Amino acid sequence: MTSYRNYVLALPPGIKLLNANQRIHYRVRAEQTAVIRNATVEACLAHPRLRADLTAAGQAPVLKHAWILGVIHPGSRRRLDPANLYPSFKAAVDGVVEAGVLEDDDHTHLLGPDMRLGHVVKGGQLVLHIYEMTAEAMNPGVWAVAPGDAKAVA
Repeated sequence: MTSYRNYVLALPPGIKLLNANQRIHYRVRAEQTAVIRNATVEACLAHPRLRADLTAAGQAPVLKHAWILGVIHPGSRRRLDPANLYPSFKAAVDGVVEAGVLEDDDHTHLLGPDMRLGHVVKGGQLVLHIYEMTAEAMNPGVWAVAPGDAKAVA
């Protein structure tokens, strides 16, 4: 049985997240994006097993293909749409690429990020769950069903 690697990266609680509904100055957005991206790089390097895998991989990326599940742990119980936090998830995924975990975050290397709502954490927190995938699982034909393809649905 093949064992696939997975990592859980928790960004620091209370980090200011970007929301797609915000209308902020582009410089402020760029600064907040950099904070999230850098926090993700630091989380990669602080993760003992991932740091060892990064060292062993040298200049090559640790994973060729991955699925990333992003979980937002809100700071309160108020209603929240996790998809509105996509800019934060995108910045975090860019940090994963910058750290050397993945070669790129395009559709040939990455499935996701899929965004989910987690339990309440004081100050709020973004957590990435990174799962290694095979090249076959990255094939769009595995996930998509052609319109009218009754055999695929049955």
